[in-house]
Amino acid sequence: MKKITIGFLFIFSVIYSTTTIAQTRYLDPLFTVDTTNHITYGVNFSVMLHDTLPIPTGMTIPVGVDSATGTPIYFTMPALEFDIFEPAGDTVAERPLIIYLHTGTFAPIIRNGNATGHRNIDYATQVMCNQFAARGYVVANTEYRLGWNPYLPTEPQRAASLMRAAYRGIQDVKSAIRYFRMDYENGNTYGIDTSKIIICGQGTGGWIATCLNSVDKLSELQLPKFLDAVTAMPLIDTAVYGDWFGYGGMPQLNMENHKGYSSEHDMILNMGGAIGDISWLEAGDKPIAAVHGNLDAVARFTTGDLSVSGVNIVSSISGSHDVVAKANMLGNNDNIPNLFDPYTVAAKEASNKLIGTTDFSGDTITQSVDNLFPFNTGNPGEGAPWDYFTEAMCVQLATLQGLPASVGTAAYQSSLATNPDVSLAKADAYIDSTINFFCPRIVNTLMLPGNSVGVNTNDVLYKAYPNPTSDYISINSSANIEEISIYDNIGNLVKRYNPNLFTYTVDLRKLPKGIYLAEIKDSYTTHTEKIILK
Repeated sequence: MKKITIGFLFIFSVIYSTTTIAQTRYLDPLFTVDTTNHITYGVNFSVMLHDTLPIPTGMTIPVGVDSATGTPIYFTMPALEFDIFEPAGDTVAERPLIIYLHTGTFAPIIRNGNATGHRNIDYATQVMCNQFAARGYVVANTEYRLGWNPYLPTEPQRAASLMRAAYRGIQDVKSAIRYFRMDYENGNTYGIDTSKIIICGQGTGGWIATCLNSVDKLSELQLPKFLDAVTAMPLIDTAVYGDWFGYGGMPQLNMENHKGYSSEHDMILNMGGAIGDISWLEAGDKPIAAVHGNLDAVARFTTGDLSVSGVNIVSSISGSHDVVAKANMLGNNDNIPNLFDPYTVAAKEASNKLIGTTDFSGDTITQSVDNLFPFNTGNPGEGAPWDYFTEAMCVQLATLQGLPASVGTAAYQSSLATNPDVSLAKADAYIDSTINFFCPRIVNTLMLPGNSVGVNTNDVLYKAYPNPTSDYISINSSANIEEISIYDNIGNLVKRYNPNLFTYTVDLRKLPKGIYLAEIKDSYTTHTEKIILK
């Protein structure tokens, strides 16, 4: 089913309506959005909520009997499918692909005890997908397998159950990547550039995205905390569940999808997810940027234990602060320049303010981290300030699943406990900060060109900041910067760069103090900026 998306709720279309004058593709919203729904990308075995009874995705089975009527109650295992969001009327043949992963604690919405957890219902998921597509990306709002048991008797068993859920998610996302590469070779239905694939995970989807970036060795699945306490056998056995690509394993537990195509991706965007163990992250992993609540009670901002309803699930999981800090240190984020746009400045200010404070784990934050936007709402335990939900919605979702209305109210109250000031205005503000923090990093990391259609050279905007400076200067243009030449005050060329980026940071530390001229050449014109090095 294909349709033009006018907006997700009327208020969405009002809030996000905007002018397109002097705007840049991939950074600013330029398009309305087309959607195509319910496209199946694979089939695999999933499990029920207690990590039992494997059944194929998309299958409907009886799970009980209605005591009042005596009729069977059926449950349909969610299909492995995605909804495609595309910029309407776009003339570019191949666009970057964003595979978007919703939240949900690896269980169905409301049944997971929360007001969120469904790709078609969650407000933030729908708005984020629309807003990325409005900027010129193709977005696949992607389903992954659910099911795990948080109440197994030992911590290693609980950890293994959760990690198996995340592991199935990794397999599913790699199957989806292969699906798009297979489709590319057979006509490229969705007009994507398979050399530019971004994985954006929200909440639980952020866990999948972050782990997807790093799990690529048997040894990483065989750390002591993932071994059976009695037998010392791995609780995630690739001979049983298949490898991290989704290949192999027992045929009644794993189906291979689209074997022979590449599962590679190019960048990770993490909204409040975490990694099973920080040691998984190594040099050469893909670039990663993140937004995260510093008081998140589930995916800890630094490193801490994960618990559900007071039951410890797994020890020493690492959230965005520690993950992005390590990615920066390893050089994985070297292609992301030192940006100075308003959202990056706000992120740095927020990071600086957290130094000396503690996160939900009680760990003291000792450093400001680039490529991370900390969301400090002041609400203890809050990890998803971008969410929006109402009690009426939760009750309706409960009754539609055959659950008592009280279950919906309980899910609403549970989510309200960490988001007590939930509102559309608040959700929209954090969504806006998230997407405007991520997009410049996508553009610079993947070296995306600007949209040249209808661009007038008089509309190209430049900024060099900070200026004056004592060390670095960041040069930003609304058009792709092809060349930067730095001249001293008597006309001698002292530096030359060919960035092919919208923003590029120049290191001036080795130059004598004084006045310099930066000649900036883009696709349309040449512009000169005076630089004061003090």
